[in-house]
Amino acid sequence: MRVVVYRGVPVMAMIRLPTRASDGKANLNLGGVGAGIHLGSGRTIGAICGNRPITRHPDTLEPLLGVPIPGWRELLVLAAKCQSLCGLGYLGVDLVLDARHGPLVLELNARPGLSVQLANRQGLRPRLEQIDALPAIPATAEDRAMLAQELAWGWQPVDCVEQGLADAELEQIAGTA
Repeated sequence: MRVVVYRGVPVMAMIRLPTRASDGKANLNLGGVGAGIHLGSGRTIGAICGNRPITRHPDTLEPLLGVPIPGWRELLVLAAKCQSLCGLGYLGVDLVLDARHGPLVLELNARPGLSVQLANRQGLRPRLEQIDALPAIPATAEDRAMLAQELAWGWQPVDCVEQGLADAELEQIAGTA
């Protein structure tokens, strides 16, 4: 899973899933699936494969919308803590849930890919601007994770699947066009 963190506040997240086309790797550039996660609820809200919106996993046909992410709050706190460790203002935190050890950090990315915007059906810019407009950023990772969850209820995704938007329109929504 990847959580994008800005100024210590999680602003967007997605879970990445492997496919046969990606040779079992959870890499979107190789044909993996990215499912956006609503920061407030910790449930998936949309998915992409090959930058196209999908509602089911291409191999298993399992639904990809509304899936709860276990330990969501703990994952957000861990991602918020990572910013304090590296000092970057904007980063992608790659996390996994290990059966024995719980949430673990895989790596920190100074330049995370922008596909997270397509999976969440919304561009990052409005969220970053909202964080910039705050009078103060909470000091603790726990409070920054709580802030992210509170703000998330105002960040409504665009339902690209129901609207049948073309790839160019999706890229425009994501701000990558």
